[in-house]
Amino acid sequence: MPEPQKPAAEGDEAAAPPADQKEAAPGEDAEGSEASGLFVLKPESVTATKGKDVTFVTKIDSSSLSRKPTLKWLKGKWLDLGSKAGKHLQFKETYDRNTKIYTYEMNIIKVVDGDAGGYRCEVTSKDKVDSCPFEITVQAVQEEQQDNILEAFKRSTKKSGGADEDAGDLDFSALLKKRQRKKQEATEEVDVWEILKAAKPCDYEKIAFEYGITDLRGMLSRLKKMKKVVPTKTDAFLRKLDSAYSVEKGKKIQLTVELADPNAQVKWLKNGQEIKPSAKYVFESVGNKRTLTINKCNLSDDAAYECVVGDEKSFTEVFVKEPPVTITKPLNDVHTVVGEKVEFEVEVSEEGANVKWMKDGVELTRETAGYRFKKDGTKHILIINEATLEDIGTYYAFTNGGESQAELEVEEKELEILQSIADLTVKASEQAVFKCEVSDEKVTGKWFKDGVEVVPSDRIKIAHIGRTHKLTIDDVVASDAGDYNFVPDGYALSLSAKLNFLEIIIEYVPKEDPPKIHLDTGSGNDNTIVVVAGNKLRFDVEITGEPVPTVCWMRGENVVAEEEGRVRVETNKGQSSFIIEGAVKQDEGPYTITVTNLAGEDKAEIFVKVVDVPKPPENIKCTSVGEDCAVITWDPPPYDGGVPIKGYLMERRKVGQPRWTKLNFDAFESTTYEAKKMIEGVLYEMRVFAVNGIGVSQPSEISQPFMPIAPTSEPCRLTVEDVTDSTCALKWRPPERIGAGGINGYIIEYCKEGSDDWVQANAKLVDDTQFRVKGLPVGEKMLFRVVALNTAGRSPPAVLGQAVTIRELIVTPKIRLPRQLRTKLICIVGDKVNLVIPFQGKPRPVVTWSKDGVLLDDKSVGTRTSEVDTIIFIRSAERVHSGKYTLSVQIGDMSDSADIFIQVVDKPGPPIAVQVTDIWGFNAALEWKPPKDDGNSEIIGYSIQKADKKTKEWFTVYEHNRRPSCTVSDLVMGNEYSFRVYSENICGLSDEPGVSKNTAIISKTGLAMRDKPFREKDNSCVPKFTAPLLDRSVVAGYATAISCAVRGFPKPKIIWMKNNMIIGEDPKYLMMNKQGVLTLNIRKPSLFDGGRYSCMAINDLGQDVVDCKLEVRVLQEKAEEAHK
Repeated sequence: MPEPQKPAAEGDEAAAPPADQKEAAPGEDAEGSEASGLFVLKPESVTATKGKDVTFVTKIDSSSLSRKPTLKWLKGKWLDLGSKAGKHLQFKETYDRNTKIYTYEMNIIKVVDGDAGGYRCEVTSKDKVDSCPFEITVQAVQEEQQDNILEAFKRSTKKSGGADEDAGDLDFSALLKKRQRKKQEATEEVDVWEILKAAKPCDYEKIAFEYGITDLRGMLSRLKKMKKVVPTKTDAFLRKLDSAYSVEKGKKIQLTVELADPNAQVKWLKNGQEIKPSAKYVFESVGNKRTLTINKCNLSDDAAYECVVGDEKSFTEVFVKEPPVTITKPLNDVHTVVGEKVEFEVEVSEEGANVKWMKDGVELTRETAGYRFKKDGTKHILIINEATLEDIGTYYAFTNGGESQAELEVEEKELEILQSIADLTVKASEQAVFKCEVSDEKVTGKWFKDGVEVVPSDRIKIAHIGRTHKLTIDDVVASDAGDYNFVPDGYALSLSAKLNFLEIIIEYVPKEDPPKIHLDTGSGNDNTIVVVAGNKLRFDVEITGEPVPTVCWMRGENVVAEEEGRVRVETNKGQSSFIIEGAVKQDEGPYTITVTNLAGEDKAEIFVKVVDVPKPPENIKCTSVGEDCAVITWDPPPYDGGVPIKGYLMERRKVGQPRWTKLNFDAFESTTYEAKKMIEGVLYEMRVFAVNGIGVSQPSEISQPFMPIAPTSEPCRLTVEDVTDSTCALKWRPPERIGAGGINGYIIEYCKEGSDDWVQANAKLVDDTQFRVKGLPVGEKMLFRVVALNTAGRSPPAVLGQAVTIRELIVTPKIRLPRQLRTKLICIVGDKVNLVIPFQGKPRPVVTWSKDGVLLDDKSVGTRTSEVDTIIFIRSAERVHSGKYTLSVQIGDMSDSADIFIQVVDKPGPPIAVQVTDIWGFNAALEWKPPKDDGNSEIIGYSIQKADKKTKEWFTVYEHNRRPSCTVSDLVMGNEYSFRVYSENICGLSDEPGVSKNTAIISKTGLAMRDKPFREKDNSCVPKFTAPLLDRSVVAGYATAISCAVRGFPKPKIIWMKNNMIIGEDPKYLMMNKQGVLTLNIRKPSLFDGGRYSCMAINDLGQDVVDCKLEVRVLQEKAEEAHK
């Protein structure tokens, strides 16, 4: 490759001249190097010397483009060099408006070995794209051999031009022997690409390191195109992963393989570590395809991935491309003055981006003094709090996708004179003040007199307040005259003024002047002086006269002493002072001052008035209370302190609490105050302060405790409960809000409709919430109201919404039968029965009870009736008490009735005819008949027990056996057994068992016997029902079932009938036959499903039939709804 040319203007820098032919960089197709018309000048591949600079230049013609082109310098395939901009890599862009050509330069400072490799220059503009590849080869520095030893033998001379050739020290370093590089033996050339083709992707990095390949991405891209990888079929994979994938940062990527076995399990690895499913990594399995989806890729996802199936693996590598961060709003130049705040602001395309700041090529960091950095979203700000001249320069902001620069100019701040000092002419002992004002309050300065700096002293004071500088000279003397200058520090500026001293000579001529008192009390013509009690009074009186007059103060006939006492007089030249220390009320009164001298006399009178804070108010009391308020009154204080009362301040507190709460902050003028926002039912105390022009009095005496209480709200839900010809029964609920005052009782009032004349119905307060008003006129329409009363008074009334006519009401009789009595009531013999049945009706209905249609006349069954309900009770139930009880209520021709079914049950009797019907092997068959007395309840099962004759101990064999027969197994050979059976109903087992009439003897085996010829037993038998159908009474709407048991051989045919009509394939019925137990299920029976059901069993030998009666009852509510 050609050596880079070295322009004279750049010294050691090398510029890459354009070339028409370029070698393709690794990983680029040949088509990528063809010109598309955008490049006017393309960069050329170069061989650079290590440590030297090299420059690449390209030019783009934008005459045919609609917008500015975008150019990227790339190394390898994806590495954007714009993100590496800095001291090593520098980029420059210029534009020629005449030719419309953009010129781009990339300058590599001090080339290193790592800069070697393939590069690419890519330009894009809307839908046009063009790229140009080039390469950089780095070679070591070649040193020239010095042929002339005399030239090497030289002296080290200094740079001064006057030294001759023999001057200086001898330098023998050039004669040192240089090490000769050994020539490397010729080695056989190795084709790295063939090695990479045959290697696994996990070994690529190792091979690249061994053979010195630094551009791994370019190597992988070129290897991919050279290998033209064809998916190879293996035992586990039909299609493996590609060798490499690329994805942009923030996008998602899918890695897919196809397996030979659709049921095979796969594992995904990242850099050798197994990946677990998550929101980031999603595994999919569809048929024989297995897919790994990586969502929102970032730089950490740039890694090697493996898909493992058993012992086989598929490798790939994922490259994540990070988009460069560009500058969307560049820096702006700043022009400021010294001391001002400076901010450089730049906006980038992405939040959280890294922005590097530099000044004149030097990087600025947080450790750099005088600079602060701030980030606000995409905004990056460089702040200089106080600019100085040293901050002048060029400031840069770098990102990995661009840069921006701005100039900072700082000027000296000009000082403006807002007020200059002026010449002064003063007399002796007067004060001279020089004052000036400048624009900057931070500027300091010095004062000079006749060129000598002025030094502050007790008489000379220098002040600097804000922008004002002041020089003050007290008691001016003649030596103070001269030229004064003020010189601001740091400015070539001086303010000048002159002080002129005016000397006056006074000749003293003695004269006489009569004395004169000059009073100034500040209170007009009445010469009254007001002083607050406890304060000090000092009244200065100016006195004139020549010669100096004599002063005398008197109160009545008493002379006020001088220089001593609480009330005293102090006399100075031209002034007499009257002083009272700690004024009290007794000091109030007239005082006289008299002045005399040789020329005459003068006299004046003053009045001293002592004022004080008022006395506290008196007679504090609470006159009325409300729910959260109270009215407080008091009397004015007996003494107002000599000043009119302005108002009062009030405080309150809860009884027992130490802290007082202010109720007002401005003086309240009246002596009656309504305190609000108090808690009902809490005791409070009050106190009052009086306020005048002097201050606040002491607090008054504490009032008597009082409690805010409010009347209750009106009673609720006032209703009429009953009306007769002369009375009306009312009923109501307590008020919703009662409060702390509680309720003392209720007052009931009434009046005729249209009248406001309310009459109280109760003489005493009513505590209950119901009351019957008596003595009302018949047929009149009356209004009623109820008022609650407590200590706070009457509540608002609760008034009936409409008038009530005083007349007897007729209410249709109706029985409200409780839900539990709407079905049959089952109780055990001896239990107590107590049934309460409410009813309604007016006037009071006539109540009658009957049993099974006959008027109840059983003394063991008692009844009791009130106005609203009736009770039937049986102290000890017997089975004779079972039956239907009918309750009837009647008012005139109107009546209502209800039926109550009571079933009194007892334990059943023992089964009868228990016998052993058959014995075989270790088994015995038993049969019995149901008990004669079922205890007035259905038999629900039997309990069978056995006992051998030896031990006579009984053991239970079966419990809850429903059939009247059973087979007892596992009997012991050689024993003789007896059996007994207990019947069972809802009350329990029968008290006595049914004992088998015969026993079962289990014969011993093993004895020699002659077998009779085998004769097959005929098992044929006529169908016979072993368990009959039982009458049932069920509730409508609830599923029920009837069952029976049959035996017979051959297996009989079963026919179910209702009212002698065969039941067909009606879905309402479900017929079941389980080992001879026949069941007919009826789904949600209605009244129409009641009747007589029969079951017929038929075979070739005959038939048998059983039947039962099914009664369907309807609940009382449903019957009433159906009736309506």
